[in-house]
Amino acid sequence: MTQIILGLQGWVLTLTYIGLGLGYIPGLRMNRATIALVGSALLIAIGTLTLEQAWDAIDPHTIVFLLSMMVINAYLSYSGFFNLALVYLLRFIHSPLGLLVLLTFGTGILSAFFLNDTLALVSTPLTLKLARSLKLNPVPYLLAIAASTNIGSLATLSGNPQNILVGSFSGISYLQFAQTLTPVAIVGLGLQIGLLCLLYPEVRISHPLPSNSLTQSPLYLHRPLLIKTIIVTTLLLTAFIINLPLAESAFLAAAILLITRRIKPQRVLQQVDWSLLVMFSGLFILTYCVQSLQLLNHLSTWVSYPLGLLVITALLSNIISNVPTVLLLQSFIPPDATSSWILLAASATLAGNLTLFGSVANLITVEAAASGGDRLSFWEHLRFGFPLTVITLTITYIWVIF
Repeated sequence: MTQIILGLQGWVLTLTYIGLGLGYIPGLRMNRATIALVGSALLIAIGTLTLEQAWDAIDPHTIVFLLSMMVINAYLSYSGFFNLALVYLLRFIHSPLGLLVLLTFGTGILSAFFLNDTLALVSTPLTLKLARSLKLNPVPYLLAIAASTNIGSLATLSGNPQNILVGSFSGISYLQFAQTLTPVAIVGLGLQIGLLCLLYPEVRISHPLPSNSLTQSPLYLHRPLLIKTIIVTTLLLTAFIINLPLAESAFLAAAILLITRRIKPQRVLQQVDWSLLVMFSGLFILTYCVQSLQLLNHLSTWVSYPLGLLVITALLSNIISNVPTVLLLQSFIPPDATSSWILLAASATLAGNLTLFGSVANLITVEAAASGGDRLSFWEHLRFGFPLTVITLTITYIWVIF
């Protein structure tokens, strides 16, 4: 009987992680959130863990931090901050090459401080409109947006969900993390520009662009909300820099923004990615089961070496996605192994550029392009993403280890 239960547990976990990797279950209407939730429920039902153990397995710091940053991002979006920042930057462009550089570094810098998926959602439609108005091929600029949101988010603990996880587990300060990986992010953004110039000769042109109405038209801004949100966000970033607790600081900032007469709470809460929070909770439970059943102990030898950790993280991130990978591997890294934690965060993030399905930011960009009639194929992304990922991972390894 025990062998049957163990076999059943193994099958449930295997099928769940396959579903997480694919993002769906063939023939069923399920996404990663529902797959993680159903897998967790089945494991509780067959006695792998109790409901109380499942609840205890969920890390509150990560969930609160992620929820709070989503609320802050929602207020920044509704106030018009993201569109203001991007359109203001675009007013300085004078050539296709200038547009590429500005989109890359503008989106990358914003992604360092705010969740990268939000920047992909905001900047992609704007980039498409601008490319069409200037009669430019939108593909290299879309690739720039997708990659720069990933590379830019590498720089800070608040840049993406996997960094948030690493911050919760490791205790690394916001400033220490940024000091280590910001140079890698800057170099990566520069390499991205060089690679796109090599693959798409038309973006190298430096002659002036015609004027366009997009950057000259007035923006809709909610000025009182914009001022309040910028003040609160600035104070929050200051709290991060002086090493105040990440989750508690973000939670307080989100709570202050929610005290308002300017915008209905339903509109803000609709912008919260509840599916992502459900997926995170389910993944914490799945990870607890994997650890309790000791299913990945054979990886401990490999991840104890920096190169093994980098390679396994990059591969798993493209098989089961980066957040599940970080959750699975974090148990093999000692709390005081700072370089290993940074390498885990960096390789999980940069691996998102490898394939079209490597990160949510990539998929957001592709879907937005398709809705406008522009096609970005898997192979077109791969010929850009593969060399970019290999080079940036190599640079990261050398920088962090040596």
